[in-house]
Amino acid sequence: MTGRTARWGAVLGVAVLWWWAALRLALAPDAGALEGVVAAGGWGLSLLPVHCMPKERAAGAVATGRWRRAWRAGSAPE
Repeated sequence: MTGRTARWGAVLGVAVLWWWAALRLALAPDAGALEGVVAAGGWGLSLLPVHCMPKERAAGAVATGRWRRAWRAGSAPE
């Protein structure tokens, strides 16, 4: 239970820090590079894939080399 509480506390702290930076960047005329870096870093983290798994276990995954084979088949001399 303590680990779960610490994780949620860290998540909440980082979220508050990001919102502070984003609002300060948008509303304060003297916002600087620190706020920009924190806001851009938080936005960049949101682009990371959350649901990752090995390609072999992924439903509907394209087989390795499929595009290479299709490219070679399409460029064969007629």
